Amino acid sequence: MEVSLKRICCEAAEKLWKMQTTAFRELYDKYQDTETNPAAEPIDKIMVRLNQPFTYYYFILADNVAVGAVRVVDKHEYGRAKRISPIFVMPEYRNRGLAQKAIKLVEERHGCSDWELDTILEEKGNCYLYEKMGYYQTGESKVINDKMTLVFYKKD
Repeated sequence: MEVSLKRICCEAAEKLWKMQTTAFRELYDKYQDTETNPAAEPIDKIMVRLNQPFTYYYFILADNVAVGAVRVVDKHEYGRAKRISPIFVMPEYRNRGLAQKAIKLVEERHGCSDWELDTILEEKGNCYLYEKMGYYQTGESKVINDKMTLVFYKKD
């Protein structure tokens, strides 16, 4: 399966929003987190981000089919680390190494060092993925509710 990235433009905002809502619905239902879960975001928030000069949204394509997306916040020219927030693969395409390949492609485009991200501590598969990709926990965490804690990662 060939994996590639395709930059998302404003015209595709609704497709991105629908995919994101579907992809994060299970986590939303599990943790009831309206503060940080992308399934709870209005489309307006995606539109604002698509227009930010430092935001790069990409569809993750597998054999030219959009199977997920990733957002890169690249403020390195301001002396800030690059950030992945969010990345997702649609439920029917998970556990095929697609997120891993997408992260590699993003790092090839934006540089392979000075990254950060966060994820849900209780989602061990996510933590495993990021650690396998060379990210390490910073020791910082944020309790969102009694079911969920965010942990923060870096890659130098």
